[in-house]
Amino acid sequence: MKEKKQADFCFLQEFFIRVQKIKKILMKEITIMENKRTFTNRLICYFVGLFIMTIGIALSVKSDLGVSPVSSIPYTLTVCCGIEMGKATILFHCVLIVIQILILRKNFRLKSLLQLPVGIVFGYFTTFCNSLADHLPSTDNFFIRICMILISVILVAIGIFLYLPADIMPLAGEGVMQAVSDVLKIEFAKVKVAFDVTMVIVSLITCLIVLHTLGSVGIGTVIAALLVGIVLGQIKKLWAKLKAVA
Repeated sequence: MKEKKQADFCFLQEFFIRVQKIKKILMKEITIMENKRTFTNRLICYFVGLFIMTIGIALSVKSDLGVSPVSSIPYTLTVCCGIEMGKATILFHCVLIVIQILILRKNFRLKSLLQLPVGIVFGYFTTFCNSLADHLPSTDNFFIRICMILISVILVAIGIFLYLPADIMPLAGEGVMQAVSDVLKIEFAKVKVAFDVTMVIVSLITCLIVLHTLGSVGIGTVIAALLVGIVLGQIKKLWAKLKAVA
């Protein structure tokens, strides 16, 4: 009788051990599936954000009132050298990656080279959205052009709101800013301001020398520089309220 009870006890003990092992395996599989689902959602948000940003950029180009600081160099290459803006964007990303390598040297991480394919995608998005914007009627009405700039600001802010939190891979511009921030121990926000100002100044000087006009720089550039951050902040606040209600 004792032997039978002991055998039953051993059986139950082994059974529960196996159940625990199966449970651990199942929990591990569920975690992997959830991580995959989360990464997929992040990836979708990332590329949707980039695409919305390029729609905003295309509208600012169409307005002909000046583009945002981040797009000023590629657009300057377009108006001064005749390089299609998508290709100019890819070329600019390549230069920015080289700058990161020169700044960081041995601290440059190989995975940062993934900024290149991201830059290529961003460039093709730019080409596609510019081609869509070309179908919009051109106008000399200043009010309509200002409205286009304001819509552009909102779209760029929405794009940043989706693209940055996904935390996949920064664009090469952000990569350079982060590299400068890390090496010189300067706050990222201050580096960004300096970077944007530098790009606008370089674009302005280049256009004045080559075209004898402001070219890619205009009132739209100033509006974008001032308002994108503000609009992005409002979008974040609105999203936080919506999440709190949900």
